[in-house]
Amino acid sequence: MTRQPGPDASLLHQARKGRITDEMTRVARDEGLEPDRVRDLMAKGRLVIPANVNHQNLIPAGIGRDVTVKVNANIGNSPLGSSIQQEVEKVVACMRYGAHAVMDLSTGKDINEIRAAIIEASRLPVGTVPIYQAMEMVPRAEDLNIDLMLKVIETQAKQGVDFMTLHTGILWQHLPLAARRVTGIVSRGGAIMARWMMHHKAQNFMYEHFDRILDICARYDVTISLGDGLRPGCIADASDEAQFAELDALGELVTRCWERDVQVMVEGPGHVPFEQIAMNMQRQQQVCHDAPFYVLGPVVTDIAPGYDHITSAIGATMAAYSGASFLCYVTPKEHLGLPELEDVRQGIIAYRIAAHAADIALKKPGADRIDLEMAKARFAFDWERQFSLAMDPDRAREYFDANQGAGEHFHTRDYCTMCGPKFCAMRIYQKGDRREDG
Repeated sequence: MTRQPGPDASLLHQARKGRITDEMTRVARDEGLEPDRVRDLMAKGRLVIPANVNHQNLIPAGIGRDVTVKVNANIGNSPLGSSIQQEVEKVVACMRYGAHAVMDLSTGKDINEIRAAIIEASRLPVGTVPIYQAMEMVPRAEDLNIDLMLKVIETQAKQGVDFMTLHTGILWQHLPLAARRVTGIVSRGGAIMARWMMHHKAQNFMYEHFDRILDICARYDVTISLGDGLRPGCIADASDEAQFAELDALGELVTRCWERDVQVMVEGPGHVPFEQIAMNMQRQQQVCHDAPFYVLGPVVTDIAPGYDHITSAIGATMAAYSGASFLCYVTPKEHLGLPELEDVRQGIIAYRIAAHAADIALKKPGADRIDLEMAKARFAFDWERQFSLAMDPDRAREYFDANQGAGEHFHTRDYCTMCGPKFCAMRIYQKGDRREDG
């Protein structure tokens, strides 16, 4: 049944009425759950399915601790580069390499046109950060106001945006806490709101008018992603008073979303030392009443620019194992530049590895089945099967062919490509005492 904008549009509302929608049925099938289980998890707020009523070609995905860990890929243009065509190519790459959602973080020209093209091209849920577009419409952060923000939020909701990051939890009383930090405020949305509050000496206008935002999100079933405007930007600032003061405010906003049948998840750090990650996840679950947690990384060391898809995937694995439901990828270009197609590819694969490793460790149903199939294919030297099971089949085949030489006959070799026929352990084991050179 096709949903329409209106007061009863949200899937959370439907779940609380005891109804099972097409979106819930699809998620149940993909996750190996019963539809009524998905409905009940949604009704409790433990599971969200970002699915704007106006996103027509969407394949819904469930986000929560009771289902497999999901991966988001950030795309979008900047004032320094990219085009509609390039951003659509990134969407195609996100779908090809297995992302579960994309966020359009565009801050340059033609933002509405780029977003429309992204939504039309994407079968994945699409997210945005509305304050970025609002900022493009005024000379300075100080010139923002709630009416402009509501206009932007509604425009994006009408287009079909499935989830929005809203920096509603960074409050006036938090700003002195951030002043003690090494890197201050590193969230763009957080910095913009902080600048507005400092100039006007007033409370965050999105916090003050949160009910008006909820009106729009309920009408189109936009899932709110409560932004972490005070996430730590270096490991020295991790787990400080500012971060946790904002988290407390986000916990309050979660309950306000639920009161209005608006789906909600919570965003988290950032840069966090490895040993603090589990504590951060557990604290969020407690403060935010088990609402799904959406984390950036966390990045576990500050000294690896160019490799932050690795430093953050290390943190993301621990975060997912400790309770995070949704991982926002980091690319090799983090801290350095706008990601291009190859950076998007590397970021997605790094985070799919992190998510899958956590699913295995958490013993999610069927999570390790494909690993067993890969092990069998390796022992049988079934190269084509190995390629088909790989997270990135193209890269696996590319490396194999570059090492062995292209051609189908190389794919029939019955020995390890690194060791050769004489020293391949599996071949030696399979052939007993016969140590043939091939």
